[in-house]
Amino acid sequence: MNPKVINKDLILREKLAIERTVMANDRTFLSFVRTALYFAIAGISINEVLQLQYGLALEVVFWVLSAFTITVGLIKYVQQKKRIEQHRKNIGNYQLDWESDDLI
Repeated sequence: MNPKVINKDLILREKLAIERTVMANDRTFLSFVRTALYFAIAGISINEVLQLQYGLALEVVFWVLSAFTITVGLIKYVQQKKRIEQHRKNIGNYQLDWESDDLI
């Protein structure tokens, strides 16, 4: 068996898996952003729509929830992005090996 032979399908599947993981990470971050925006909109509108005795306090609670959600989402996004980049290094760049395999 030739040690220089590289399974191109395996490398392609791993690269595609990482790309899917990157897109999933982006979707998850966008979900955090969407949820934070919902909390912010609730904070803006709760005091305007409902005339509550503690409307201002409820508005502040929604704004704090919004800020907390976006902060957690951003932290998780950055952490996961670093992990993905570490795993991407493990795949390596086999383009030169692929080109040399075609000549064998």
